[in-house]
Amino acid sequence: MDTPWNDLARPPLRSAALRRALVGPGPWSRLDVVASTGSTNADLLADEDAPDGAVLVADHQTGGRGRLGRTWSAPPRSGLAVSVLLRPQRPVAEWSLLPLVTGLAAVDALEALGVRTRLKWPNDVLVEGPDRPGKVCGILAEARTGAGGARVVLGAGINVSLRTEELPVDTATSLALAGARSCDRDTVLRRYLRALRARVDAWGAGESPLGDYRALSATIGQDVRAHLPDGSVLEALAVDVDEEGRLVVEGSGGARTSLSAADVVHLRRR
Repeated sequence: MDTPWNDLARPPLRSAALRRALVGPGPWSRLDVVASTGSTNADLLADEDAPDGAVLVADHQTGGRGRLGRTWSAPPRSGLAVSVLLRPQRPVAEWSLLPLVTGLAAVDALEALGVRTRLKWPNDVLVEGPDRPGKVCGILAEARTGAGGARVVLGAGINVSLRTEELPVDTATSLALAGARSCDRDTVLRRYLRALRARVDAWGAGESPLGDYRALSATIGQDVRAHLPDGSVLEALAVDVDEEGRLVVEGSGGARTSLSAADVVHLRRR
């Protein structure tokens, strides 16, 4: 019989214990764990009645989505697919900083587990050696307005126990390969959700995340190749992230451009 307990190294999340720790007197209003779904982001966005602070976690996400419509998947219970729904009181125009806020929360959580990380604009969390450098977490923020009101979903996919042969690309890694102190998914999830609540609350109170983000950026100071949504490609030096969370790049002639969306490749390290 195929059950979640066939692989004892990858048990299912303990939903009742997570709710006790994180809901009610904890930082979130609702927490649901499902065995499998296509996309936790899509599910929360479709739930027009979901309250501010609702959390959805999947033991297995079969149709995870990244930027530019990319899809990805991982073996069941080898990672965390977690989305939170927010109804921020700050103007919608300021929500563009929320992907940066989410990245900082992921760094807070993973650093506490002994994994040195930095942020690649706009949505990747990178492990910096020595054991296994590479992408350990991807972030996707999606906003929607309509009958259910204005809301944003912050999704994160964290590679927890993936082995080398299970990684989707050579540039990926996992907490296990990076030597994390704990690869218990309940522990990782608790640390991440508590860090995210703290970062979101600070942003909601008017605190800018940009100082911390710039200090942790692996992109600022790099020569980059930016693949833009219209299909064009721009090569330039990344020099800053602006007040709207856009990447500021400088061409060879000194002209600066702010990018709100792009697939960025680092061409050389600082």
